[in-house]
Amino acid sequence: MPVFDFNNDTKKDDNTQARCTYRVIYTSNAQPSVEDPIMVLEDDHFPWKHHTAGIFNNPSQDTAFEFRTEGGSVVHASILRIDARFISLLQWLGENRIHVLLSGRPVPDGYAVYKIRETSHTGSTKLSAQDGFLQYMIGRLLASPAPSSEEYDEEREPEGDSMKLTSIQSISDFLSCAGRTLPENIRVWARRNLAVARSAEVSPEERRHAQRALSIMMNVQWKGDYFEAIDPVRARQILDEELYGMEKVKQRIIETIIQINRTHTLPAYGLLLAGPAGTGKSQAAYAVARILRLPWITLDMSSINDPEQLTGSSRVYSNAKPGIIMEAFSLSGESNLIFIINELDKASAGNGKGNPADVLLTLLDNLGFTDNYMECTIPTTGVYPIATANDKSLISAPLLSRFAVIDIPDYTPEEKKIIFVRFALPKVLKRIGMKPEECLVTPEAVDLIVREYSGQTGIRDLEQAAEHLAANALFQIEANNKESVTFTPEDVNALFR
Repeated sequence: MPVFDFNNDTKKDDNTQARCTYRVIYTSNAQPSVEDPIMVLEDDHFPWKHHTAGIFNNPSQDTAFEFRTEGGSVVHASILRIDARFISLLQWLGENRIHVLLSGRPVPDGYAVYKIRETSHTGSTKLSAQDGFLQYMIGRLLASPAPSSEEYDEEREPEGDSMKLTSIQSISDFLSCAGRTLPENIRVWARRNLAVARSAEVSPEERRHAQRALSIMMNVQWKGDYFEAIDPVRARQILDEELYGMEKVKQRIIETIIQINRTHTLPAYGLLLAGPAGTGKSQAAYAVARILRLPWITLDMSSINDPEQLTGSSRVYSNAKPGIIMEAFSLSGESNLIFIINELDKASAGNGKGNPADVLLTLLDNLGFTDNYMECTIPTTGVYPIATANDKSLISAPLLSRFAVIDIPDYTPEEKKIIFVRFALPKVLKRIGMKPEECLVTPEAVDLIVREYSGQTGIRDLEQAAEHLAANALFQIEANNKESVTFTPEDVNALFR
């Protein structure tokens, strides 16, 4: 076995040729363990400890881990197999001669490594200040799907992508360590923008824009389009907690959940919840987001009057910036998210530069969305749109065809009574710290309240009425030392007129 010197990059056995010793394992396991390790090292000639300090050789030159034995000799252990996601990371560790501490256990065919930490040059257990960067990198790699076997070629130079902070060096390191976790078009885009950010031949403004765009893009975890199964029973519980009645709406949402469970992909069409104001459309949209366990971003189309707000502005302008859609990816930190598009029917033609609603077509087609500032096509296969509208007839036919439409009718008077008694009033009392028995409303008074707002759609007026009653009851309890207040029809008439 060749012997190595930590302070010398050359082997003492010059006859040993560089070689690849490992077998690549393709896995998407997010929690490394002895059973599913990051890598397995040989242990034919030496005993391994639970924690072993050393350095990696550059895997493209020699696939080994160098460490010092108790007797003082520095030896190397070949890598026998490795998770495909970590090959570029090990190359980066080896090229930079970064000292690491491996944690692992012996297994029948070697030493299974399930943790890598950066340590000091002397091998002490005190971790370096850069270990946070390394752990961020490892976390990103573990959260990413396994690269395809076609993406990894042992004879090809890794294209890499490193972990992002904000500096050019950290972005460059990210491209070296985790480039394979990025979609190919973003990987190519990143290398091009990194060259611009480092170039002395472009203006400082161009370099600044390139670095800002890189920082935004590298901050997003670009996930695959595989979605875990969702428990339909739990989904129904959430819908019942959030929505009263609406059986047709709940049934359509459960059908969507079952479709996801069968295909493990999002449906081809988003949901459009159409109905009168105040009928719980937005509440239903948020319930779906809760069921899917995805981050969500709200787009209020009534306040967007320029398509550039969605698409971003060109870098030729000094004050250029990404659009709302790209910012949503950045804020959520991942590519799989829900866009809740409120008041889709209120999207206007804007200021003469086009209809903002039409910009959504590419987002909804799942073919990728191009932001003018980023100058890159953003994958949208993990985007699920849920839109709301009061009047679906005001939505253009091309946009409407991208959604499965669920019509939400107004509540009947009987439903409004139940919602007031079981949901609206208890919700208000709980929020202001009152007990249910401190504010009582007779059935006749509830009937009067519902009749009072019979000309209004939805239940927002009923919620405001509950707020008014609770506030008045609290005042009477505090000011007049009452223990409880019961509202009759006469009390309601006096209070609301």
